[in-house]
Amino acid sequence: MCARVWKKRETGQFVIFSFVGDLAGRTTRILAVGLVALALAGCTGMNLFGPPKIREETIVPEATLYQEALNNMDNQRYLTAIELLERLERQHPRGQLTEQAKLMLVYANYRIGKFEEAILAADRYLALYPNGRDADYVLYLKGTSYFGQINDATRDQQLSRDAIDTYTQLIRNYPNSKYARDAQEKIAIAYDNLAAKEMSVGRYYLGNGQQSAAINRFRVVVEEYQTSTHIEEALYRLTEGYLSLGLLSEARTAAAVLGHNYPSSEWYQRAYNLLAEQGLSPQVNEGSWLAAQRN
Repeated sequence: MCARVWKKRETGQFVIFSFVGDLAGRTTRILAVGLVALALAGCTGMNLFGPPKIREETIVPEATLYQEALNNMDNQRYLTAIELLERLERQHPRGQLTEQAKLMLVYANYRIGKFEEAILAADRYLALYPNGRDADYVLYLKGTSYFGQINDATRDQQLSRDAIDTYTQLIRNYPNSKYARDAQEKIAIAYDNLAAKEMSVGRYYLGNGQQSAAINRFRVVVEEYQTSTHIEEALYRLTEGYLSLGLLSEARTAAAVLGHNYPSSEWYQRAYNLLAEQGLSPQVNEGSWLAAQRN
């Protein structure tokens, strides 16, 4: 036990004062401060024992990395394959297999549904190899990455437009590509999705008594998406909308165009009956914008 002996001057007596408690408290405070400093060092990345050591990446031949990536893809281990391909790019940016590695990065990301990553990888490939031997395939994968995200006609359709633009670029630049036909078919589906969006909004406006706004939406379908599966309903909805506004000539023309192009359509029968209820029949007004829509 640590103690100090002090002599009281007044009486000459000796008094012992213990300071163990004071020493213990001071020690505790010092330890607490040290622990806080260590904690702060850990949070802020401080290294109290010198600069951190940088772990050097072992350089592996590009052929080895590429083959390992292919082996992993064969075994459905695409994430590992992507890591290997990115390492190849990093270690051999001007290697003989760099172009092929960039292509496989697009493919690997696409295969596991990482569409945004596939699109970025495609853009990197096309920026470096705009006329590369696999540029048509990269465009196809990019377009299909957009296409794969189209899942709801009620949402924003920018993905449909991006898919159409990419496929159109593929067909324009590589008309003889083996991917051109499938791209054309997917364009038709994407256009149909755009038409579905316009129809959805048009029906909403029509149901809320906003006939003019609805007509504008249906007109877009008739003028821009004539090959879509929604064209017949769009012509019927135009008949319905014009009739509710009292624009009888336009209503009759819409029904007549519908009957001319799709005489067996259920939508034409409905349009015909709708006019008949008003004592009207389908008839083309040659001055109407709809007259030009006859095939």
